[in-house]
Amino acid sequence: MGQRREKELAVQELIEKFSNAKSAILTDYRGLNVAEVTELRDKLREAGVEYKVVKNTLAYLAAKETGYEGIKEYLAGPTAIAFSEEDPVAPAKVLSDFAKDHENLEIKSGILSGDILDVEGVKALADIPPREVLLAQVARGMKAPISGLVYSLKYPINGLVYALNAIKDKKAE
Repeated sequence: MGQRREKELAVQELIEKFSNAKSAILTDYRGLNVAEVTELRDKLREAGVEYKVVKNTLAYLAAKETGYEGIKEYLAGPTAIAFSEEDPVAPAKVLSDFAKDHENLEIKSGILSGDILDVEGVKALADIPPREVLLAQVARGMKAPISGLVYSLKYPINGLVYALNAIKDKKAE
């Protein structure tokens, strides 16, 4: 297979990854040793995230094809992209946590639901609580108004019962 054909296949694969990803985070892995990259890949894999080293030119061609040409400014130096088709928060969370202990990992940018994120945007995405916590918060938020409604409906009925009992007691005297 010719070199041109290999590049076309690589671009096609990246187009597919950009199209299917709920989020993608661009990193510069320069300075990480083989053991650290292996550890990072394992953590990302556990979270259902694929981590792929890419050639900047090919990544730009794929990004341009999928409407993300704005990432061109972040495609400098060695680049690896973490793609997640399931959990949009997972790559940002794993990479941010890993970067805290390994300062050689640099988060460059990200893509989330069609928007290009800067480093601060990726950090904000990483700070979103896990899905289970968010669901618990929503359930708690829904329970509070219902409890309040039950109490509100119960209070006038209780008042009516007390008033009727008072009238009954008064007549009984």
